[in-house]
Amino acid sequence: MTVRVRLAPSPTGTLHIGTARTAVFNWLFARHEGGQFILRIEDTDEERSKPEFTDNILAGLKWLGMEWDEGPFFQSQRLDLYRQAIQTLLDKGLAYRAYDTPDELDAMRETQKARGHAPRYDNRHRDLTPDQQAAFEAEGRPAVIRFKIDDSRTITWNDMVRGPVTWQASDLGGDMVVARASSATTIGQPLYNLAVVVDDIDMAITHVIRGEDHIANTAKQILLYEALEAAVPAFAHAPLILNQTGQKLSKRDGVTSISDFQKMGFVAPALVNYMTLLGWSAPDATEQFTLAEAAQQFSFDRVNKAGAKFDWDKLDWLNSQYLHAMEPNALLELALPYLQEAYALDAEADHSWLLPLVTMLGPSLTRLTDVVEQSRFFFTETVEFADDAKAQVQLDGVSAVLEGILTGLTEKSPATIDELKALVDEVTKAQGVKKGLVMKSMRAALMGALQGPDLMESWLILRQRGFDVPRLQGAIALV
Repeated sequence: MTVRVRLAPSPTGTLHIGTARTAVFNWLFARHEGGQFILRIEDTDEERSKPEFTDNILAGLKWLGMEWDEGPFFQSQRLDLYRQAIQTLLDKGLAYRAYDTPDELDAMRETQKARGHAPRYDNRHRDLTPDQQAAFEAEGRPAVIRFKIDDSRTITWNDMVRGPVTWQASDLGGDMVVARASSATTIGQPLYNLAVVVDDIDMAITHVIRGEDHIANTAKQILLYEALEAAVPAFAHAPLILNQTGQKLSKRDGVTSISDFQKMGFVAPALVNYMTLLGWSAPDATEQFTLAEAAQQFSFDRVNKAGAKFDWDKLDWLNSQYLHAMEPNALLELALPYLQEAYALDAEADHSWLLPLVTMLGPSLTRLTDVVEQSRFFFTETVEFADDAKAQVQLDGVSAVLEGILTGLTEKSPATIDELKALVDEVTKAQGVKKGLVMKSMRAALMGALQGPDLMESWLILRQRGFDVPRLQGAIALV
């Protein structure tokens, strides 16, 4: 048997981290088993499905490195297939048209609520006579098509994560709607549970891997597989991603969209690495790995039943590890869009100084966005002086030191770090001061602060930008 799994997001919103983690588990299992990963877009919700959400989902999956083997398939293009399956259920007597009005359904639920019962459809239109059906049609009542559920059934499956799962059909809410807006001769819009099953049968899906919030749907869908005389796939229900209070992670907790994580400066390998750890652990306890490395070890016996709490600190740590290990040119390629957005870089200008900048800042980055704040003073000709930096340049003898540096810059035009160091040594000796005073004063003059990145590397970048002389002149003017 060739393993075939599917990811089936709904384009009613952007790619959520919960959906993306489901994609990760599907992809890892397929690759581990030498199987196939199919992408299906469940866009039958015409009002809420948007092309821009589909684009966001596809772009997010590609960014994360989870290329699919087949698809994307769109449910909106497969409606005839679903209607054929519904007609089969009708022909077998396993489904029927129900003509309840919204008011009648509301009254039924209110009665159940008053009696302390859980709301459910009471199957009142399951056995309508032809005359009753014709009467409802004559009234102009629209119908829904309901699938018959035998309340006496016990539905069981051996979940790859949770082990044996048992569900009573009587807890499924009565006969299930599988199509809306129907009539005596037409079948309206097919609904989720029916479409999913028909797709999985048609696409020969062998394993359905999704979040635990689908468990009730699984019970309903098993009944539909059986009614359509199809093999029931294996199921794995992964734990939900939780916030720090143990509730399901939602927009109220801040960022949940993959595109937002990207904007926040997380890199794809780190984010997909972290998502893999949300509910799964490697046999060797490794926490940093590529998708391909995780696929070699992946199995559902190491997926937890309990919810996985989202930990921002751990994600930040993982992201920093990937950034710190990155080659400078690769880091610059990723950081450049953030710098361009923040500083409106002139596309025609020489930006060769950016490579040494990100090379210097790389070891201090946690997120790519950090490069914007940490590089801020490299984008302005002058700086504002912190109080301690201002006090430093106003010390006795510092003005003469800075004047000596300025003279050396004009006469020698140093263009390397070694040449800048030689100039510092020369001025130190000529002024008869300690080198520490010169270095501290240069940092204050060039950066406007007594803390910051490496002084000599920063000075060389500022020199490439033509900013070092104006800053030294500005510091001297403070005296």
